Amino acid sequence: MKPTILMVPRMPEALVARLRENFTLLGPMERSTPEALPPGAEQAEALLTMGSLSTDAALIDAVPKLRLICCYGTGIEGVDRVHAKARGIALANAGEANATGVAEFAMGLLLATARQIPQGDRFVRAGRWQGNSVQRMASVPGLAGRRLGIYGLGAIGSRIAKRAAAFDMEIGYHNRSRRADVPYLYHDSLLGLADWADVLVVSARASAENRHAVDAAVLKALGPRGHLVNISRGIAVDEDALCAALETGTIAGAGLDVYENEPHVSDRLKALDNVVLTPHIAAASESAQSAQQEVMLGNLRAFFAGEPLVSPVPL
Repeated sequence: MKPTILMVPRMPEALVARLRENFTLLGPMERSTPEALPPGAEQAEALLTMGSLSTDAALIDAVPKLRLICCYGTGIEGVDRVHAKARGIALANAGEANATGVAEFAMGLLLATARQIPQGDRFVRAGRWQGNSVQRMASVPGLAGRRLGIYGLGAIGSRIAKRAAAFDMEIGYHNRSRRADVPYLYHDSLLGLADWADVLVVSARASAENRHAVDAAVLKALGPRGHLVNISRGIAVDEDALCAALETGTIAGAGLDVYENEPHVSDRLKALDNVVLTPHIAAASESAQSAQQEVMLGNLRAFFAGEPLVSPVPL
């Protein structure tokens, strides 16, 4: 008999087809709550979800045979890890599967905000460009020689650093601890990193512990020529403080792929010309999606074979 697994959000069709080959697949669910569980959920041994969705104690306890929570991406912020550990439930995510794709996208947002690419597009479409000798956009500092501060030098942050170095940027970072294996300048506080940097990229794993880590003080330290890029999670940035900083010129601009209350995007952000907004698509490259699917399948195969998980998350 095939093991029963429960899919909370709708997953890619190619992945669903492969899951059905080896498992009895239940779901998707309309919402991530016990009330939305489908018939047969009491038999599910694995739950497939996303970090942005709530997998709280109530949902965990409503699936009595649950032994594995498997997140499609790298985020795990919605999982009650304390309760999962107490229940003896393992947790897995996508590991480094999408790190390259997300790093690519971060560089795209960095270029878009710092070099004002969307503003240039709008300038042309509005018919304002009549030759640079007549009317032209204001010059910007560019990237070469500027300082890139990376908040979270993990799998994604390290790849961002490598790509930014190719643009002749100076790299600094803030982690919970200094890394001995990298040549970049370490800052022992996020505030210190922001004060040093021209561009601040948020690539730290978001959690309750670093909610609103990028606050008004950090944005003020980044300064009126500074730019913020966030490809982590929206909760890492105080969105009200960010809106105020963009509105008042406290910082020059921002590139955002994630938001504090997704899929809602603040009307204040949408009204601004100095912010680039994208709909949480940093990991939406074909290569990243394929890699994430392979890791999820690998975690499930390993778990039900009694082997070590491909990408376990410590609890």
